[in-house]
Amino acid sequence: MTQDLLEEVTDGVAVLTMNRPDRLNALSRPMLAAMLEALPRLATSAEVGVVVLTGAGRAFCAGGDVKAMAEGREAEGTTLEERAQALRASMEVSRWLHEMPKPTLAMVRGAAAGAGLSLAMACDMRIASDSARFATAFARVGYSGDFGGSWFLTQLVGTAKARELYYTADIGDAETALRLGLANRVVPDAELDKETRALAGRLARGPRVAYRYMKRNMNAAESGTLAELLDLEAWHHSRTGATDDHREAARAFVDKREPVFKGR
Repeated sequence: MTQDLLEEVTDGVAVLTMNRPDRLNALSRPMLAAMLEALPRLATSAEVGVVVLTGAGRAFCAGGDVKAMAEGREAEGTTLEERAQALRASMEVSRWLHEMPKPTLAMVRGAAAGAGLSLAMACDMRIASDSARFATAFARVGYSGDFGGSWFLTQLVGTAKARELYYTADIGDAETALRLGLANRVVPDAELDKETRALAGRLARGPRVAYRYMKRNMNAAESGTLAELLDLEAWHHSRTGATDDHREAARAFVDKREPVFKGR
């Protein structure tokens, strides 16, 4: 078990902490391997309702390890094909964050750059401290970008702004990220952990079956037609209407009390 990724599960909230603070949590092979093991497991765990991704110390994640790049140690494999396939396998981390049937939150303090920004954008929501800084960064090291960043950024801010941010690699502060829709919330740095865990806890206590189908709807909306989405919503709405959680919520509404969801 690597120390590059820490895992904690409390009251239905799983927190994954990228743990290389001396390198601003730059991605490592052990870290990515640990994520690829943890995310599918957490996605099916009955104990977990929400997954939070964050970084240790003063940064979220600086992306690739530039020192390893300079020393030629970053890429796996000897041929171009081997390197591309190894990278693509690691990039499944982004797909799991985006597609797992549970809400995923990025708790962002300090730098979220390059692939680190991609991972933050792969999550359903980004809660940023006022110290957060966002940058695509790839142009600064002569790379085109990975971990789905170009797709996620285009979805979040539109193609024109996404291209500008990729081409210039300009660094944006937390308020800029909020204005662009890149961050969902900005809170004081000292309150980041408390505020993110409060939101995560609220979601973990929510209707987990409904969240699963909401997320399917939202993901399908990113590329589907309106007619396709209407069909999907009809099936998913009918499916969630048959859950115990729906019946409990309806009773609670009539009784003027908070519902107690059981995830079934």
